[in-house]
Amino acid sequence: MPPISRPLSKLGFLTIGLFDEADPRRGHESTLDIIELGERLGFDSAWVRHRHLQYGISSPVAVLAAASQRTRRIELGTAVIPLGWENPLRLAEDLATVDLLSGGRLNPGVSVGPPMHYDRVKEALYADTADVEDFGYERVRRLLDFVRGKPVTDFSGVEGFEVFSDRVQPHAPGLGSRMWYGGGSLRSAQWAGEHGMNFLTSSVVKAEGPAGSEGPEDAAGSPDFAEIQLAHIRAFRAHHPDGENARVSQGLVVIPTDSATPQQRAKYEEYVAKRTPRTLSPQGPARLMFAPDLVGTSAEIAERLHAHAAFREVDEVAFALPFTFEHEDYVQILTDVAARLGPALGWRPKA
Repeated sequence: MPPISRPLSKLGFLTIGLFDEADPRRGHESTLDIIELGERLGFDSAWVRHRHLQYGISSPVAVLAAASQRTRRIELGTAVIPLGWENPLRLAEDLATVDLLSGGRLNPGVSVGPPMHYDRVKEALYADTADVEDFGYERVRRLLDFVRGKPVTDFSGVEGFEVFSDRVQPHAPGLGSRMWYGGGSLRSAQWAGEHGMNFLTSSVVKAEGPAGSEGPEDAAGSPDFAEIQLAHIRAFRAHHPDGENARVSQGLVVIPTDSATPQQRAKYEEYVAKRTPRTLSPQGPARLMFAPDLVGTSAEIAERLHAHAAFREVDEVAFALPFTFEHEDYVQILTDVAARLGPALGWRPKA
């Protein structure tokens, strides 16, 4: 077994928070219950995924505000907020407010790019500015400046009975150091490092190498996901002020079956089998590579992770829960991750 260079220090999980259109409250309550369970099991962090105009969490900051009042210790993150849907100034206010309510536990993850199906939503989203909106890294830089307390206006002081600030209020000390960038390319990894962010790397990367080459290949001649992800992690740290100590969290899909029923195991294996073909070669014009989902006993999954080049480079994870499972499936998976898989990876729950 290859050596583990970084013992696992932080164990987290990610959920999409699906709901039935006819009963959306139940789905949101289920997500909050799962976050509470995560804290009881000792997880270090819980992350929610962002979905617009779908039957998943569209307002993760609001959901995490609720979660902050039901928990006391677990860190709460977004993975990730697509900034193409957001006004950076207003988002900075919301993030700071929730961070204060949580006692400094918020970990906002963001990404760039135009909104999905932009041609079909732009008139509703940006009726007057759709053709001039900037969906690049500048949008993230603005958000970072606002969160970190840089002035947003040249006016401050008293006007009548009202007092005005020249920076976002409330200001949440420390939040600026807990901003994450969700990236799957060398360019995004480098940019995040240069701007002092933390780096979220998931089960999707671009099949690329230096200077736009196709990237490292495995023995069969296909792009090697783990080696590409490893290159992104190293590029991020090479450009970060903290160097090797810069925070990186990996988010693969893991499905331990230790305490699963035979019916659950069959469902999990069928789910993974249906998704495996997309992992065999780059997908679409962007040449996206998908990591295989890991299903099996905790011992089997731990062995596969120990052999994963990128996993050996990180000491934080936010394992992704499968999208379409039932609440009781998530309870079983999280319980096995905390009780068996985490310890097999060298992790211990915090008191």
